[in-house]
Amino acid sequence: MPLLRLYRLATIALTPCARPLLAWRAGRGKEDPSRLGERLGFPSLPRPDGQLVWLHGASLGESLSLLPLIERFIQRGIEVLVTTGTPGSARLLGARLPAGAFHQYLPLDAPRFVARFLDHWRPDLALFAESEIWPNFVGAVHARGAPLVLVNARISEASAERWRAAPGVGAKLFGKIDLCLAQDAENAARFLGLGAPRAQVAGNLKFDVPAPPADPLKLAALQGALGARPVFAAVSTHPGEESFVVGAHLDLARDFPDLLTIVAPRDPARGEEVAGLARERGLSVGLRSLGDLPRRETQIYVADTIGELGLIFRTAGVVFMGRSLTPGGGHNPIEPAKFGCAILHGPSVADFAEVYGELDAAGGAVSVLDAPGLARAARALLSKPARMRKMGRAGAETVRRMGGASLEIMLAIEPYLAHMAGARR
Repeated sequence: MPLLRLYRLATIALTPCARPLLAWRAGRGKEDPSRLGERLGFPSLPRPDGQLVWLHGASLGESLSLLPLIERFIQRGIEVLVTTGTPGSARLLGARLPAGAFHQYLPLDAPRFVARFLDHWRPDLALFAESEIWPNFVGAVHARGAPLVLVNARISEASAERWRAAPGVGAKLFGKIDLCLAQDAENAARFLGLGAPRAQVAGNLKFDVPAPPADPLKLAALQGALGARPVFAAVSTHPGEESFVVGAHLDLARDFPDLLTIVAPRDPARGEEVAGLARERGLSVGLRSLGDLPRRETQIYVADTIGELGLIFRTAGVVFMGRSLTPGGGHNPIEPAKFGCAILHGPSVADFAEVYGELDAAGGAVSVLDAPGLARAARALLSKPARMRKMGRAGAETVRRMGGASLEIMLAIEPYLAHMAGARR
């Protein structure tokens, strides 16, 4: 039996399990209990009249990358439906979506839920971010005649190899995607090799995303608590990295006794775990989730909240980006670069190789290998503020120069937008 048909039958058979599965996930904080109906395809909002473009990003990073496109569609008078799959992305988007755009959760990829969702929303054009490919959704959108475009498209060689290993699946599935607008030539070639009919390079949308905002009152409170203390931040850290950061702090504190190190774990739920690591080393800790502000004696400040990185990047001159000193592929350094932060990272940055390569080459970022290397690099910058500011300016200029993907994408999809306008008339 063809694998795609087998997948469809399996999702049909498992449909009765959807409600208990979602309830179980909601109990663990992985679903929004007040909006579980959306995950079954039931809308919580009416469809607006007129043209509707549907944009989907799997989680926080992918959905935020869509903000520049959302703004461009709204400027053209087109309503925008945005879907994601995580509560964190929904909360943050709720605060950042402009008027004319609204959020729903993406339903589970079962035919009944997919049909219910599409029957209500009837998108004129669908844009999925990066490599978010759900077989039933792809097939249903294609069957209804709505163009489907991958934007900011990327797929790792390992993922492409898995698709190629499934006989007949890649060409049949990727062949239903009208256009892949890839981040770079390498990714465009991978999508063409998987059977996409058209792929071209449009650049990385994340360079066009506005810098994250910060609540003025919260920013003033944090800056008042910090005073003139030197600040080192470790952002989007993963298990295993926080011990490196704590070790680096202990090393740095010999030269900078007033140093405050801010640690923002990728998963805010790990805040107490991170705090425990610091306390075990004899350090004084504050947790933002408890409403703490750094005191004079606070040495490690755990920023275990969602949507407040804008505060950190406005207060820290040196930022270490996580998932790079342990295997993982790195995290996006564009946001701290936009704020002029001097960026440090480990060697594991394959997921953002182009960005880190450009930042390193321009002198806006530096690679380190371990905790001693992290301390040495941070010390060199904290001891020479002029060097730190020069490095930050180099990073900011690099990401500014690499922008423009949102305009390239709008130019590439102009034929679809023109067809939409003609069909409505």
